[in-house]
Amino acid sequence: MWLLDKFLGKAITVGKLVVHDHDGKVYEYGPGAETMDKGPMHIRLTNPKASAHIARYPQVGAGEAYMWGWLEVDEPYDIRDMVLFVTMNAKGRKSASLKPKGPWRKFAQKTLARIDSVNLKGKARKNAEHTYNLTRRLYELFLDEDRQYTMAYYRDADPTKTSLEQAQVDKKAHMAAKMYMQKAREMDRPMRVLDIGCGWGGFALYLNKHYGCEVLGVALAPDQIAFCKERAKQLGVDDKVKFKLMDYRDVEGTFDRISSVGLLEHVGTPHYPQFYEHTHKLLADDGVMFSHCCGRANGPGFTDAWTRKYIFPGGYIPALSELVTQSEKFGFQIMDVEAMRFHYSYTLEEWYKRTVMHKDEIVEMYDEQFYRMWLFYLAGAEQSFRHGNLVNWQIQYVKQRDAIPMTGEYVFEESARLRAADTVPQWHLDPALKVAAE
Repeated sequence: MWLLDKFLGKAITVGKLVVHDHDGKVYEYGPGAETMDKGPMHIRLTNPKASAHIARYPQVGAGEAYMWGWLEVDEPYDIRDMVLFVTMNAKGRKSASLKPKGPWRKFAQKTLARIDSVNLKGKARKNAEHTYNLTRRLYELFLDEDRQYTMAYYRDADPTKTSLEQAQVDKKAHMAAKMYMQKAREMDRPMRVLDIGCGWGGFALYLNKHYGCEVLGVALAPDQIAFCKERAKQLGVDDKVKFKLMDYRDVEGTFDRISSVGLLEHVGTPHYPQFYEHTHKLLADDGVMFSHCCGRANGPGFTDAWTRKYIFPGGYIPALSELVTQSEKFGFQIMDVEAMRFHYSYTLEEWYKRTVMHKDEIVEMYDEQFYRMWLFYLAGAEQSFRHGNLVNWQIQYVKQRDAIPMTGEYVFEESARLRAADTVPQWHLDPALKVAAE
């Protein structure tokens, strides 16, 4: 326990954390619980190996200890409270206490992360299936009604005033406006759009609904593509909105617009040149490409071992500098960059709440360890956007500067028009709807 005791003694400078070790000994950290509405936070280590496992590399060890039942959090707190509490304290030390200790361990983690980021076609498909080919029902239980598995856009700084469904509709309007989709109304043919990493098809179907464009969505998870095709057929637009199980590197043709939402995190830094070279080839000369991805606001880094192992194998969250320098090499000009701060923390908080709401069903589908892993993933991701240095980058690329209007009013005008034209769906699993029905 001495190593964990040393770590927590330095890390906890606000509030009060009480650790009950497996042998009955109790350790207290922090000046006091005056700032904590629910009193001191108590956690219990149930295995003799727990403290050493956590102390060696807290970002990995704490997650595994919680998954395996070696770490328990006493009510009224839960694992999300613990993660946010510890990282809020570590924030003042720039999270150094949470990272691997020693130069050799840091070097090893960086090296392994770089190797893992090599995503050749076969590995890329395997990684996509690991991440996105889980049971359909799982995603239905915690995502919004349109199954958007990326950051929602909260236009009100108070997230309690905006439903997840509203924030996701607003996100799609914001993205479509940045793609200058209204140009479709001036064309004498349907606009052609490529949606790389199309997820469950929501954005592709949205663009077709509002602009009558022809969309090709591509992704590497078989069940995602099957679900997308079912949605398009149900809506009667499968002749206009097509989905294919294929690597973006195999796409051919010319497209007026290209979107990649939540895709660049899975490309891998060694493949950025290939991504920009191929998309530049696919984009029409007067076209617009738009990307939305998680990003680092403090320069390049590496993906932590726990995330690589359990959630996003082969994944890497890029710094803006990595995207800009590579895109410029292949002829792209960047017309707009927006750092979306905090929006993802609000999104992840809501995903966490919906996951907890459906604990029994998720445990029955998988098991208790999977459920705990999923909670730790969501809580850990939330803290990175709330207390850490992660943001979302929204970047607009063109080949020719006259591909978009000279001033930015078109983005605000079009997003407002789209929001007014849409009806926000209700989440069909909302407990309030069940109560009303009864």
